[in-house]
This record gives sequence, C-alpha cells and structure tokens, in this order.
Amino acid sequence: MSENLIGKKGVQEWTVTKELLASSMKSGTVNVFATPYMIALMEYAAMTLVQPFLPEGITTVGTAVNIRHLGPTPEGARVRAEAEILEAEDRRFLFRVAVWDEEGLVGEGTHERCTVKKARFEEKAAARKK
Repeated sequence: MSENLIGKKGVQEWTVTKELLASSMKSGTVNVFATPYMIALMEYAAMTLVQPFLPEGITTVGTAVNIRHLGPTPEGARVRAEAEILEAEDRRFLFRVAVWDEEGLVGEGTHERCTVKKARFEEKAAARKK
C-alpha cells in the first residue's frame, strides 16, 4: 500500500494571526510568522495527507525535520503548506514540504513521520509522568 502513496500531495492553509508570530511565542522578537509554527503547518499538511490511508488506531508522529525558513511573513497574510510523499516504506514516510505566502516561497525542506499505535503511544507518554 505505502509504495502507491509516493508522489501524493496534501495542502493546508492558515492565516498568520498574532498568536503565530515569533514575538508572541517567544521564538524571536520580530512580528513575523514564527519558524516553529511554520514547521507545525508543514507537519499538519504531511499528517493529514497520510492519515486517511492508515488503519483504525494507527497514526503518525513526527520523527525528523530538516527545514530552512527563507523569508518573513507578516500578521494577516495567508500561508499555504504543501507536503509530498517522497518515500514510504514499513512504518516510515519521508515528505518534501514547503510553505508559501502571497509573495512566494517562505520555507522548504524535508519531514519524516513514522506510524504508531495511537493508544499504546499515548500510554507510553502517560507513563513518563509517573
């Protein structure tokens, strides 16, 4: 099944709100789209692309990102992330990811996700609180 997914693309869009600015999340002092939120949008595009193809109870988690943030995006602008599946084998998916605003390319790179059993993964996380 996973080899048939290579080349598939998914898209997600957000509007840059005050909460998504580097100055608001404290990842910087400038009033522009924060790099951590840009990466989150890329991950969201990748996750929502692959999730419909997974069995019940299985999801993916991010395991690696290699991203370059190329340009500033102001509050109020629309940003669009695209994820494309480059590799899909066993439990691992590799995506090419990119984000654009109205002026052009804002960020690009690769993102890796692996499948997990959702309930088991959440149990393991809860056990870390004890």
